[in-house]
Amino acid sequence: MPRYEYRCRSCGDTFELSRPMAESSAPATCPSGHDDTVKLLSTVAVGGTAAAPAPAPRAGGSGGGCCGGGCCG
Repeated sequence: MPRYEYRCRSCGDTFELSRPMAESSAPATCPSGHDDTVKLLSTVAVGGTAAAPAPAPRAGGSGGGCCGGGCCG
């Protein structure tokens, strides 16, 4: 279930709620009991790295990786 972040306009507290996407815009009550809250825009961080494409073999070389492909017989 997605987590949404909210901020209370009355006390300034920031809090998160787990709720279905269909209820993401529904009013939320802050932990202190205030009803004047606003849903914050969340940023999503995705970890990991993308693999770089393999370099194309050089023209005239053997396609090896040593010294541009020319020194490995």
